[in-house]
Amino acid sequence: MFHVISRENQQQSPNRTILFEGGAFGAPVSIFLIDNEPGQGPALHVHPYTEMWIVRSGQARFTVGEETLDPNPGDIVVVNAETPHCFKNVGTTRLELTCIHASPEIIQSWV
Repeated sequence: MFHVISRENQQQSPNRTILFEGGAFGAPVSIFLIDNEPGQGPALHVHPYTEMWIVRSGQARFTVGEETLDPNPGDIVVVNAETPHCFKNVGTTRLELTCIHASPEIIQSWV
């Protein structure tokens, strides 16, 4: 069996980010297709599972625990479960990230 979720059936938030929770399709992962304007990004939070990002374009600044990092397009960032983290678009153009959650649903607690 397989599923195709066409672009017109993907729900987009006001900041142009798309959320896909895999559980409804039998997938063990969920993703965000992030498309943030300068200054946008989530507040500090944690998940009970590993989270990964692929920086596709733009300039991101991640805070992971006590560290700050500025990955480049093409870099992959991996954060272990229960590690406080956030990111922000610190550039002058849109930030595009593929965010992979190792869970069939998004489980998030704000710090």
